[in-house]
Amino acid sequence: MSSDDLERRYRRLLAVYPWEHRRAYEDEMLAVLLAGARPGQRRPAAGDVRDLVGAGLRARLRVGARGFTESTWADAATVTGLLVGLVLLALAGKSLLDQLIRHPGLPPGFAPSGPDLVDWLRVAGWAGVCAAVLVGWRWVAAGLAWAGVIGWGVLVAPQVDGNPGYVVDTLPQFALAVVAAAALTVPVPRHRVIVLLGVRRLLVLLLAPAAMVALLVTNRVTSPTFDPVDGTSYQVFYGLEASSELVVWLYVAGLAAAALAMLVALATLDPGVRRRIVVMLLPVAALALVIDSALAGWATSTMHMGHVIPLVPAQWAMLVLVAPVTFLAGALLVRRREETLRIVALGRAADREQPTR
Repeated sequence: MSSDDLERRYRRLLAVYPWEHRRAYEDEMLAVLLAGARPGQRRPAAGDVRDLVGAGLRARLRVGARGFTESTWADAATVTGLLVGLVLLALAGKSLLDQLIRHPGLPPGFAPSGPDLVDWLRVAGWAGVCAAVLVGWRWVAAGLAWAGVIGWGVLVAPQVDGNPGYVVDTLPQFALAVVAAAALTVPVPRHRVIVLLGVRRLLVLLLAPAAMVALLVTNRVTSPTFDPVDGTSYQVFYGLEASSELVVWLYVAGLAAAALAMLVALATLDPGVRRRIVVMLLPVAALALVIDSALAGWATSTMHMGHVIPLVPAQWAMLVLVAPVTFLAGALLVRRREETLRIVALGRAADREQPTR
């Protein structure tokens, strides 16, 4: 019975190794381990546990790293880089226009302060990233994207002590910039993104963000004017303002249609590429969800207490770790999903090849 217990425990340790490795070497490794065991030994020695776990984890890392060299990851990276660049360009353009255009609802004498050099550089930088991707200058696009990441670190990160709320609010955009820069650093053939998307999908991805910005700017320009005497009737929905509910819902429908067009364009890509694009974007969504949910109480307190409430180390750790953990979990799920589909396809092929009786 003791040898059976020892064998079972060694098998549990060998489960650390990747499935491919176990299929080829598990029986041989188990025989060697059992042959070297002491008489009556029921548990693996501490040295065996350390060696097996360490070697198994290293083997899994090698297999995982090899998986990221697949062409589908490179294809997904180039599409994600362009997509995120267009989104960040739209956000930068909207912010710039908000600084240039006076809101009609502001009281007389109040006007936006006007854009500064950073506002113009953000628009120019992300426009350059998108143009470089389309032209095929990958290193130029990656360099400009990493410059945006470094710019956030230089301009925003130092405010973490005096204005942590602003730093946390900008983290999703910072995460998007990191995703774009990392994705565009992946080597791909020139003009690969155009080949993958085709003309129709590319036009949708180019025009939909521009249409959304145009709708938001139009809503800003046509918002009800400030009237301190007679008063003004507003209909507001998540920042959209109009004098009637119908107009508000027309704006919502237009924004939803543009977003849906982008989703449909991406949904028609190859399933492997599509799954990996989702994995690359999930960390940003997870970070935004954590900020909106787990840090909602902190943000409210910071706004109303009248003084800075610093984040505790556990909260900073959560913000730092949520993105990479989400990406690794998504990559693992995609790998398991595709391995399952491959095995099912092999089984079906084997069934078809069986001779009929």
